[in-house]
Amino acid sequence: MKTPCHISAEEAARLVKTGDWVDYGVTIGQPDVFDAALAKRTAELSDVKIRSCITVRPRAVLETDPEGRHFHWFSWHFSGYDRKMSDQGIAHYMPINLGEIPDYYRRFIEPGDVAVIKVCPRDANGYYNFGGTNLWHGAILEAAKIVIVEVTEGLPFTHGMDCGIHESEVDFTIDGDKPAIELPDLPVTDVDRAVGKLVASEIEDGSCIQVGIGGMPNAVCSSLLDSDAKDLGIHSEMLTDSMVDLVRSGQATGARKTLNKGRHVYGFALGSRRLYDAIDGNPDFHCCPADYTNPPHIIMKNNRVVAINNTTQVDLTGQAASESDGFRHISGTGGQLQFVRGAYASKGGKSFICLSSVFEKGNVRKSRIVLGLTPGNTVTTTRMDQMYVVTEFGMVNLKGRSVVDRARGLISVAHPDFRDELERDARAHGLIPRTLFPVGRPL
Repeated sequence: MKTPCHISAEEAARLVKTGDWVDYGVTIGQPDVFDAALAKRTAELSDVKIRSCITVRPRAVLETDPEGRHFHWFSWHFSGYDRKMSDQGIAHYMPINLGEIPDYYRRFIEPGDVAVIKVCPRDANGYYNFGGTNLWHGAILEAAKIVIVEVTEGLPFTHGMDCGIHESEVDFTIDGDKPAIELPDLPVTDVDRAVGKLVASEIEDGSCIQVGIGGMPNAVCSSLLDSDAKDLGIHSEMLTDSMVDLVRSGQATGARKTLNKGRHVYGFALGSRRLYDAIDGNPDFHCCPADYTNPPHIIMKNNRVVAINNTTQVDLTGQAASESDGFRHISGTGGQLQFVRGAYASKGGKSFICLSSVFEKGNVRKSRIVLGLTPGNTVTTTRMDQMYVVTEFGMVNLKGRSVVDRARGLISVAHPDFRDELERDARAHGLIPRTLFPVGRPL
């Protein structure tokens, strides 16, 4: 049986050639020591293309090549750092449904020349655990021509499905030096709390929860801690501190789940040391690939799935733009659409798309509920898929509603300062016929 060769980070970096595709993986699984060593070769290389996702630390290869002359950065989902690099023209987004990415590697993507993933030290059975980030790491390493693992102390050892790689499948190991990065708690605003309470009031005992990235979905979990909800389940692409709090409180038990009963299923964990300690060696938490956590036909196997996600703009027909600001890309589709569809398809399921009613920056104040999306904005959740839309002023269920009813319902949860203008615009463009009663009165 093959055993990997242990080499230095500098030796590993020398395996990369001009024109290569290199895979860095996702979030806390991205390599740090290898990245620094590769950056030292910047002047020697050109046209090196690196695939990544949700970068949580500055990348040395980009910091040493600010004009993107040597390295090209491609991301499946932008973090704040990726967005900054995109604004500088050196990071590029790849449109996806997150749960399909493992299949992309197996069917559509030319095999990567080099893949480098951060892992836990080898266990007694010869496996290197992925350390809290699964998603498509297995597919990356399966497809790569050269597999390198950056062995790092301080990553959480996770139980689950295909959440590691055997030493016989690894070509080289290098020593890592940075444990899992801890993210500070996102500030929770009064608007977040108001939205959280509205959504939490709709969550029944035995519901199975998915939470997206952001302060607002996490505010829902915080509100649930103050509720009487019990026997909640977790099946989510992301695991957050607030979800672990539900487990610790005894409210999330997974006891009524149909799929993975009693297990808290997730694709990647990202948060504080408290989160990583909770999942470390804990068989109640199940870390799984994205093609298990995200496909709607799997999500729907649990009953009463509740999908809770953010958006930045919703038009009066119900389209949600959650990933761009005009032509400026800011985040990604992620699993939003897949969980919206999976939640709706589950027995008794509900999907909530959450947003603050207004956007404020400097002296600019705009409604997030609009007549039409900003030109260039990408539709993440289609109007056909939209269920509940929630702001701090209320929620409206768009399923089965006409364009007229949708427009009127969405105006009713917009900020009061913008409702009259929205109604005038809706009437002027025929979304609300002039013969109907004013918003707020029955048809």
